[in-house]
Amino acid sequence: MAVMRAVFLDKDGTLVRDVPYNAAPAMVELAPRAGAGLRRLVRAGYKLVVVSNQSGLARGHFTYTQLWKSAAELARQVRREGAALDGFYFCPHHPDGCVSRYAVACDCRKPRPGLLLRAADELDLDLRECWMVGAILDDVEAGRAAGCRAVLLDNGGETEWELSPERTPDAFAGDLEEAARLILAETGTGPAAEAEAVAP
Repeated sequence: MAVMRAVFLDKDGTLVRDVPYNAAPAMVELAPRAGAGLRRLVRAGYKLVVVSNQSGLARGHFTYTQLWKSAAELARQVRREGAALDGFYFCPHHPDGCVSRYAVACDCRKPRPGLLLRAADELDLDLRECWMVGAILDDVEAGRAAGCRAVLLDNGGETEWELSPERTPDAFAGDLEEAARLILAETGTGPAAEAEAVAP
């Protein structure tokens, strides 16, 4: 049986431009060079899975319906770039939220690994062959806790830099295309993917 592997992608500030508490489809915009990175990963056989904290639900900034509409727009933009999302997993919780059913501590809010573990179970992924890519160290910690390797996008998203062994990335990248190149080089899947991705 073939190994099922994925790259887990944080959403805001990693896959799309960071607009705080955004659930408006019109404001969804892929981050620079994200499309090229996604194409490389798909051609190398990786599934693409979004794992995102969405505390705006707990804080009352938007509804599930609004979030799913923005997720549909994100999926459309990814398809337009020649790739596809295999999953969209999000945590609606925050202990300080004002929406009571979401104002709880949970196992799915990163840096906890619950979103990744759930995705791995539902998509039959081998977490040892998976990577987490995000713009803050909570993403790195979640990936490590799930048993993945991790790439941090050093693009200004992380401001506190509270490093520990659990929060130290395997690599740093400036954007998703560079992250994809690093992952493919590390796993030995780069040459075939590079041959497919010569065109800009």
